[in-house]
Amino acid sequence: MDTLFHKIGGDDAVKALVELFYSKIMVDSRINYFFSGVDMATLKRHQAAFVAFALGGRPDYTGRTMKHAHARLVELGLNDTHFNAVAEHLESSMQELGVSENNAFQVMALIESQREFVLGRETGS
Repeated sequence: MDTLFHKIGGDDAVKALVELFYSKIMVDSRINYFFSGVDMATLKRHQAAFVAFALGGRPDYTGRTMKHAHARLVELGLNDTHFNAVAEHLESSMQELGVSENNAFQVMALIESQREFVLGRETGS
């Protein structure tokens, strides 16, 4: 298949990416406090499902919108600096896992397209 999901390696690659990504986030004092009290196993499952959907590997996603999913974090002060830190960890995780530069660029473009929703500045997604 031609989806970005398949190009990066499918379910196994997405699960590995999510694991590595969150291991980086949880030791980053710029952002780890946003995850205090969060059930990380559940979050990782939801994140893997969302990533699989966003990269074209699943036909649907029944989770919350980006705006709704991050509303509590916005109330706690989530801003562009935090978004950038998360994006940095995602990008470095893809590099460590050997995702091609072109595929990583496409993933990062997709993430960037969600910035305004995640930070509560747009309606919709």
